[in-house]
Amino acid sequence: MSDDPRLQQLRRLAELTEKINSGLVVDEVLNHLYASFHDIIPYDRIGLSLLEREGKTVRARWARSEAPKLWIERGYEAALAGSSLQPILETGQPRILNDLEAHLREHPKSDSTWRVVQEGIRSSLTCPLIAMGKPVGFLFFSSNRPGTYRDAHVELYQQIAGQLALIIEKSRLYEQVLELSDLKSRFLGIVVHDMRNPLTIIKGFAALFVDGTLDAEPESRKEMSVEILRAAETMRRMIEDLLDMSAIQTGKLALELKPMDLGEYLRGSGRRLSLLAIGKGIEVRFDVEPGALPVRMDPMRIEQVLSNLVSNAVKFSKPKTVVRVSARKVSGAVQVTVADEGPGIPKGEAGLLFSEFSRTSIRPTGDEKTTGLGLAIVKRLVDAHGGRVWAENRPGKDSPSGAAFHFTLPSA
Repeated sequence: MSDDPRLQQLRRLAELTEKINSGLVVDEVLNHLYASFHDIIPYDRIGLSLLEREGKTVRARWARSEAPKLWIERGYEAALAGSSLQPILETGQPRILNDLEAHLREHPKSDSTWRVVQEGIRSSLTCPLIAMGKPVGFLFFSSNRPGTYRDAHVELYQQIAGQLALIIEKSRLYEQVLELSDLKSRFLGIVVHDMRNPLTIIKGFAALFVDGTLDAEPESRKEMSVEILRAAETMRRMIEDLLDMSAIQTGKLALELKPMDLGEYLRGSGRRLSLLAIGKGIEVRFDVEPGALPVRMDPMRIEQVLSNLVSNAVKFSKPKTVVRVSARKVSGAVQVTVADEGPGIPKGEAGLLFSEFSRTSIRPTGDEKTTGLGLAIVKRLVDAHGGRVWAENRPGKDSPSGAAFHFTLPSA
């Protein structure tokens, strides 16, 4: 007597999930899934999106399709609140759409639906991923044919989603361990390499003072003392960047959010931020929109964001130029811009700006030292506030007239 078809399907599912579970990183797991699951679920496309920013944002993590072009690629993101995905997490039930073209006519403002329809998708099965009671994201099975999931067995899809959620979460945790290990190695590299120069300066000048071989005028002694202080300050900034990035990467960075007027805060920060530029004779000018600019923010961390952006602008600006800090209301947020008169962002290198330890081909005009972490810290802190950060060149006549870095904070 042959097995019940349902039992055969469950046995096949167990075999496939065991094979998929052998993968270590997320992409490897999902490529196994795409290659193996056709006899369990029909599909022409599979996509994975994960929850980020404390569950407020859904970001595309991986996708594979039979179509020649992916219309929703890695990094595509949208807010969870108010979206059609929110009820799926709240109920824990898969969602089946058997006619995506009709769904798009009913929801013409749905950008994600428009994109998959452009890709040729006509029906979809969306499974919530919940691992150990915690929502982690969504898995999308999609077909080029309408009505593919009309006779779907929802209980089977829930079982599949539950097993895959645990496998994917295991792979994410493994990737985080690898990232932290890599981060530790890079930290040690910076300690060994980048801190050697300021330490050599401090040791060299201190030795001259201690052994009595220094025979110099008071003014020369003062200049040497200034060099020692400057080298010590360089080391302090490097250590702070390393500690901040370590706290962010390990999830130990806590924000103390308070309702504040960002415009008033900026006006009060003018003197402190101007001090960052005084060494190169650069003027920091402020242009804050009149009226209240209410946000919820951690003032210490936003001070860090502003200091890093202004320091970065100063670092790549020539002496006697101007750095402009402006703030204004935009749709549902307050936008702050830090603009310089430097060489701008080299073509094709914008993607390096907010990555850890990355540097563009442009060098600081005063040979200032950098860990390559300042802008990465800016991005993580702004993300933690629920805002976003980006950069662009300021247009000039024949070439960029500088770079502009923008960040937003949600209006309170």
